[in-house]
Amino acid sequence: MTTAVEILLIEDNPQDAELAIRALKKNNLANHLLHLEDGQEALDFLFDEKNEMPRLILLDLKMPKVDGLDVLRKLKTDEKKRIIPVVVLTSSKEERDIIETYKLGVNAYIVKPVDFDQFVKAVTQVGLFWLVLNQAPVQT
Repeated sequence: MTTAVEILLIEDNPQDAELAIRALKKNNLANHLLHLEDGQEALDFLFDEKNEMPRLILLDLKMPKVDGLDVLRKLKTDEKKRIIPVVVLTSSKEERDIIETYKLGVNAYIVKPVDFDQFVKAVTQVGLFWLVLNQAPVQT
């Protein structure tokens, strides 16, 4: 049996995760969302052959066990998984993090807005773009 997931949210902060989930639900984009709290859980899910690959990954960078850079590194070096769009959604404004994620193949880098309304708007726009407007290849 496979687990169908459209959005994989990898976020260790419960408040940020809840805000993102609420924003996506408000726009009917969270029907098939899975929230994982650390990078190791994410890698276990993504590399379990029983699971279908998500259409979008929202990835925090600063997490326990395995950080977001290591998750991104593993994903983008895997032949089948490198085509999954990954949007980094993080509080880090550090130039080295931005440069490193783009070198690894991230599709977008968004610094989490501090303002509640701006955070909701940012997550909503990301979801709408990647799940509604973007034409993704069929994954095999």
